[in-house]
Amino acid sequence: MANNVQRVELRSDWQFKQVRQGNWLPAIVPGTVHTDLMANGIIPDPFIGLNERGVQWIDKEDWIYRTAFGVDESIFSKHNVWIEFDGLDTYADVYLNDSLIIKADNMFRRWKADIRQLLKRSDNELKVYFHSPVKVDVPKWDALPYHYEAANDQSENGGLFDKKISIFARKAGYHYGWDWGPRLVTSGIWRKVSLVAWNDVRITDVYTEQPLVSKAKAKIRQTIEIFADADGMAMVQTTDHAGNNYADKKVKLEKGVNTVTLEFCINKPKLWWCNGLGKPNLYTFNVKVQKDDSSDTYTQRTGIRFIKLLTQKDEWGQEFCFELNGVRVFMKGADYIPCDNFLPRVTKSVYEKTIQDAVDVNMNMLRVWGGGIYEDDYFYELCDEKGILIWQDFMFACSLYPASGALLENIRQEAIDNVRRLRNHPCIALWCGNNECQDGWYNWGWKKRLEDQKPEYAEKVWKEYEDLFYHLLPEVVGKYHSAIAYWPSSPFGGYGHGSIETSGDYHYWAVWHAKKPISEYNNTRFRFCSEYGMQSFPEFESVKQFAPQPNDWDIYSDVMMSHQRGGMHANQLIESYLLSEYKRPKDFESLLYVGQLMQGDAMKTAIESHRREKGYCWGTLLWQINDCWPVASWATRDYYGRWKAAHYLMRNSYRDILVSPIEKDGNLQVYIVNDRLTSTSGQLSIKVLDMDGAVRNQHTKQVRVPANVSKNVFSVPVKQLLNHEQTDQVVILAEFTDREHYGNIYYLKPPKDVKFKKSAVVYQMIKVVDGYRLVISADKVARGVFLSLDGTDNFFSDNYFDLIPGAKKQVYVKTDLNEDDFRKQLKITILNNI
Repeated sequence: MANNVQRVELRSDWQFKQVRQGNWLPAIVPGTVHTDLMANGIIPDPFIGLNERGVQWIDKEDWIYRTAFGVDESIFSKHNVWIEFDGLDTYADVYLNDSLIIKADNMFRRWKADIRQLLKRSDNELKVYFHSPVKVDVPKWDALPYHYEAANDQSENGGLFDKKISIFARKAGYHYGWDWGPRLVTSGIWRKVSLVAWNDVRITDVYTEQPLVSKAKAKIRQTIEIFADADGMAMVQTTDHAGNNYADKKVKLEKGVNTVTLEFCINKPKLWWCNGLGKPNLYTFNVKVQKDDSSDTYTQRTGIRFIKLLTQKDEWGQEFCFELNGVRVFMKGADYIPCDNFLPRVTKSVYEKTIQDAVDVNMNMLRVWGGGIYEDDYFYELCDEKGILIWQDFMFACSLYPASGALLENIRQEAIDNVRRLRNHPCIALWCGNNECQDGWYNWGWKKRLEDQKPEYAEKVWKEYEDLFYHLLPEVVGKYHSAIAYWPSSPFGGYGHGSIETSGDYHYWAVWHAKKPISEYNNTRFRFCSEYGMQSFPEFESVKQFAPQPNDWDIYSDVMMSHQRGGMHANQLIESYLLSEYKRPKDFESLLYVGQLMQGDAMKTAIESHRREKGYCWGTLLWQINDCWPVASWATRDYYGRWKAAHYLMRNSYRDILVSPIEKDGNLQVYIVNDRLTSTSGQLSIKVLDMDGAVRNQHTKQVRVPANVSKNVFSVPVKQLLNHEQTDQVVILAEFTDREHYGNIYYLKPPKDVKFKKSAVVYQMIKVVDGYRLVISADKVARGVFLSLDGTDNFFSDNYFDLIPGAKKQVYVKTDLNEDDFRKQLKITILNNI
């Protein structure tokens, strides 16, 4: 029996206009006002040069979208026809044939309406009226005797002076600006809009719970939500992709929404594992309801796994550790923001590259940050397939919110909607209330500022905080996704105070914001470090995309400052770190290069520090993996998807075996961190090399490292190890070989104090299918070998690496350049020579 439910996406023949103007222009749906204005040549690309400044008028206007459509008989004859909007941004009135059918006020919710009685066979007119979020929310700000904190709302860039109105709208916070993003407050039909038509029965939701999971057996309980037109008997069945029956039940449906439960067992299930620990096995469940001559099928892919958050009190404070299928897992990953300010531009290929880039540097977790969006279904499907666990923030960040009355109920529906949408994804590991809001209250002065105005203001605002993050959100998670833990805030170390290093998760910003040296990472200990970072600019080829004029090639030019949302302070911090850790770069291009190397060194140092503490610390998520526009930021990949030095260096730092040398108290110690679930044995080699590559001292030993631990396997006084060599004239090469080879290069001095020699880096070139294979070598220790070509449509398999004389490095370069052009364009930069 064919499925009787039909879906038709309304993508064609859309037009839009500014309400105050008379001209209708073609529009793309899904889309935004900004992208439609760009496509029609009304505004320039806001990401280029200073163009962002000239488009701030857009969010102060009302906009209207319209389309006309007809339906064929197969739709028109159905008893039920609904229109469903997956995303409306944000204050939107929807009319069909001049009847108001939806009044939307939340970007994060899905909206639907029964349109059967309004529908015509042809010439249906659908209109969506978008109210200016500025005009809707400024009066709310004006009406209050006090104001809610919204630290990153760039109201002044939008011509609103100090009116930080982002907290009133259930809309992506980063649209109002952030310290890495522009202020581009969008409106539009940002996710698809569809007609859904059916007779008799429709499956509206399936929740697949896993109350018991072991290697021997998995118990599965499916809660199936079925909409029925009338009372009657039906058959509900779950099968696999090959049609084999898992469970079936004959049930009596009543008119309206019905809930049916099916339970079954899977013996010796193929468990879902995160990247690095095993295969992310997925099962396909086909759930079918058959009632008389009507049926509907709901297909779901999910993984069988058991994950919990361990937060026991211990002698140090409170641990914070994820356990997957009974195994404690050290989380290696990054924080994730939306990939674009104009969300419909984030294509499947962008998602695929972003997630694959995480997999390719051995990540196993991303934190979906609370100032963006609950991501597209495809994002989570990719994480399911690739074994990337997701720490999912609710959409609240770095602000306080008027969470009472209608807004609180709006948030409740938002939370229910998204928890229900995402709960079947095996990648979901945690629901977190917000990003940094609790630390803002206790540690950033928010509480005191309100108390200084009137104590009752502080009491009211804090009650709203508690109602939202201590009551409403955990209640929603407990009711709709109880198998996954809820965490009130990130960072969070307990109630009644700000975060602390010995309990829960922690955001560490003393390196960067507090100007501590990069080496300070080695003096810190956390239970789980969920944010830390170091800024860098994009590389020169990326900068030329948004700042094409040579007179803009200065980090203090108007264009570069516009693409540095940390302002003068951030640029000065970068310069300060460069001078204290490196040497002054000779020109703009060199500054970009050294800045990237600095960020890479910083992230390498931090990651290794956290991983050496494995057993006390159980996770490291750096800020951040991506950008939403071309900008100087903490991202390890720039807006164009190009890997920065930090992303390349992270690959080795996140491998399943880490060899990590560190000088402590006059001794060189070497740790081996083993993330495998089995022990390993092999040979450890420690070599002291001079800058010509000559071995000045060497130690080898056989070592055994148990499963899933960090172990100090070697320690010797530095003076003894160096054997009269100077600390600024040597490099230490630490290598471990079991079934694979693992290595790490360590310097005893910061780069500015190491006496590198001028070096010649040479290469052999071999043509391969989609580019070239280079075999690279150097006559001296070469620091930070950086390969580049013109443009951003190429990729290097490795970059910003160090070369030891005598060693040969193979790098694959993806490019369509011919051999002559490739040789002319290839540029090799090393720290030694600049």
